[in-house]
Amino acid sequence: MYEEHFGLREQPFGLTPDTSFFFACSSYQEALNTLLVAARNGEGFIKITGEVGNGKTLLCRKFLASLDKNFVVAYIPNPYLDPRSLLLALADEFKVLLEKDVDQHKLMKSLTLALLDYARAGKRVVVCLDEAQAMPLESLEALRLLTNLETEKRKLLQVVLFGQPELDEQLAQRSVRQLRQRITFQHRLGGLHRDELDLYLSHRLSVAGFKGGRVFSKAAVALMHRVTGGTPRLINIIASKSLFLAYGEGIREVLPRHVRQATADTQEAKRGLRWWWVGLAAVLMLTVGGLSWALL
Repeated sequence: MYEEHFGLREQPFGLTPDTSFFFACSSYQEALNTLLVAARNGEGFIKITGEVGNGKTLLCRKFLASLDKNFVVAYIPNPYLDPRSLLLALADEFKVLLEKDVDQHKLMKSLTLALLDYARAGKRVVVCLDEAQAMPLESLEALRLLTNLETEKRKLLQVVLFGQPELDEQLAQRSVRQLRQRITFQHRLGGLHRDELDLYLSHRLSVAGFKGGRVFSKAAVALMHRVTGGTPRLINIIASKSLFLAYGEGIREVLPRHVRQATADTQEAKRGLRWWWVGLAAVLMLTVGGLSWALL
C-alpha cells in the first residue's frame, strides 16, 4: 500500500524468508561461513541455534542456495516426526522409490543404497532440519544411526540442525549423548547490533527498489533497536508499520513517533518500549535528584 509512496517495487520488510534480502551482518555472516566450511569438511552434525525471530530459516535457505552442484540437499521444515516418518521424508527428498508399506529394514537399505550412489557420483549429501527443537529424541537417534554410514574417506550423510535454544536442552539429555559428541561445528545466532540496524534497514529498502536518501531518522532507528532488541522479525514488523504510518501522514521520513505507535500495536515489542520508559524515568529521577543536591 505504501510502496508507490516511497518508490518501492515490493514490500521491503516482509516476514517470508527471502534470500534476496539476506543481510550479512557479523553474526549471520559468521554463521553462514561456519555452515559452508563445515559442509565442505563433510563430517558430523552442525548445530545453529537462535531465539525466535532471529532469522534461522532465512539463514538455512541462504546456506542451501550457496551450495554448489556437488551437493545434494534435503530440507525438512517440520521435523516433528516419528523415526519411520522421518526416514520416509528423507526417502522422498532423495527421490528413492519404495514399495508400498515397505518395512523398516528395506526402508533403511533403500536409503543406504541411494546415499552410496550419490557418493560414487562424487556428491555430498546434506540434510537441513528446521525447528529441530521439536524433534522427538527417538527421531534424533534414528538420524544419528543413519549418519553412521560412511566410506573410507567420509560420511555419506551430513546433518544441520537449526533450532531454538530449547534444542540445547534436548541434546543435554543422556540418551542422545552419542549424537551430542558428533556435533563438530556450532553457532549461536544473535540479533542485530545497534550500529548494524541502520545498514539493515537501508539494505532491505535498496533491494526493494528504493533510490532515495535516508527514510528512517537516526532517532527512529535508535528507538527501534531498543524496543526490538535487534530481533529481525520484530524489526520487520515495526519498520513496515512505521512506513505505513508515515505514508498515512503523507511524509517520506519515519520518525520516533511512528516507531512508538507501531510498537504500541505490536504485543511482543511493547515489552521493550515499557522497559525503555522505565529506564528513561530512572535517568530523569537521578538527574533531578542530582540537580536538587547541587542546589542545596
